[in-house]
Formats: sequence, C-alpha cells, structure tokens
Amino acid sequence: MASALLKLRTLPGIDRPAIGAVFPTMIPGKQVLVLDVGANVDCKAKYLEQFALMGTVYAQYVLGSSDPKVGLINIGEEESKGNEQVLQAYELMANNPKIPFAGNAEGRDILSGNFDVVVCDGFVGNVILKFAEAVGGILLQILKEELPRGKRGKLGAMVLRHNLRNIKERVDHAEHGGALLMGVAGVCIIGHGSSDAGTLASAIRSAQEAVENNVLERIKDSLPENRPEPAASTV
Repeated sequence: MASALLKLRTLPGIDRPAIGAVFPTMIPGKQVLVLDVGANVDCKAKYLEQFALMGTVYAQYVLGSSDPKVGLINIGEEESKGNEQVLQAYELMANNPKIPFAGNAEGRDILSGNFDVVVCDGFVGNVILKFAEAVGGILLQILKEELPRGKRGKLGAMVLRHNLRNIKERVDHAEHGGALLMGVAGVCIIGHGSSDAGTLASAIRSAQEAVENNVLERIKDSLPENRPEPAASTV
C-alpha cells in the first residue's frame, strides 16, 4: 500500500485507499465486496463514506449488481447502535444520494447475500478476512475427512469431482487471487504472502477485470473533488 501511495497517489476526493476483498455468499453466483480489510486500522467516518462510494462502483461494474446494497458493519441493525465512528458514518452514508445505503450489517449478514458491499475499518475487516480464510480451510479439510476411504472413496470422489472443484473455488481464498487496492490512481492488486502460481494468476485476472470494466474512471466520476476541511471554531 505504501508503494502504491508513493507511486500512484490517491484519487481526488479520496483520503485513504481501502483493500477490497470479494467473498462468496449464500446466494449461488452472488458475491459481496468487503472493504477495508487491512489498509487502515483507524478510520474517520468520512473514510468509511468514501469506501462505500468506491464499493458501489465496483459492485455495479465488476460484480454485475444493477441495484447494489451497501451495509455498514455494526453490532446491531438499529441506527442507534455502535461507537461514535460508526454512528457518524451511518449518518454520512444515509445522507449521500450516491450511496445505495441499506443500513447496518451484523457479522452474520456479511455472507447472507443481502448486501453487495459491506464497509468497515481495516482492523475489523482484517479480522473478518483471516477468520473467513480459516473457515474455508476447515470446510475443505472436513470434506476430505468425511469422504469414504478405499475404493468407495475413490469412486465417490470421481463422481463428485466437478462438485468438489466448484466447492473449492467458492470457499478457498487462494482461488480469488488478490484484493484490489481501491482509491489510488491506478490498478493495484495486493496479494497474500503465501501466494502460489495459481493465486497470482487469479490476481492478474482481478486486475484485468478492473481495467476492462474501467473501474478507475468510474470511481473518479462518482467522487467529489477534494474539499478543504472546515476551519475549527474558536471561542
């Protein structure tokens, strides 16, 4: 992220870039974008608003959602729940006509398919990301352990080979390559430190999707130009 900021700079209207990770949902064929998943441990409310704007563009033009819904990670669905940062972000997002804000999203809602974009700070997002990676690995391990052994197991694996491959593609984080660093003036993909050749190939495909769908220019068009911070009042 530091290299991207030094080389590419941020887009006008963006204070901090965010790492966006795509997760599968309970609705077949539907994905959800979660951002930020690690670029900014501490966030101001206006950063979360900017993440929501960028996520909306990505959901529309890359994930193919014609009517995206944006959620804000919180400890409850009620508007009054959350810390000061989340309460301020809720108000900003609810009053921004460019954000199709659908309210707060609890942890159980992330993979429900009810949201196309889920916004949070990088501390919370990174915990979600690492937890999801672990759950995906456990599911794959359970599948291996529960398949019958011997000839029956080999026969069953052959019959279910296509289904098992599809399951792996949906839950294995390595199949999704890298995460797009959104908000910098260029296309930048952040990969996992343990990436292999297949993961790198997936990361390149992610970059290709961003370029082919003109994500950078569309994000620029959705953002207001940088405005100076209001002067602090004095007594």
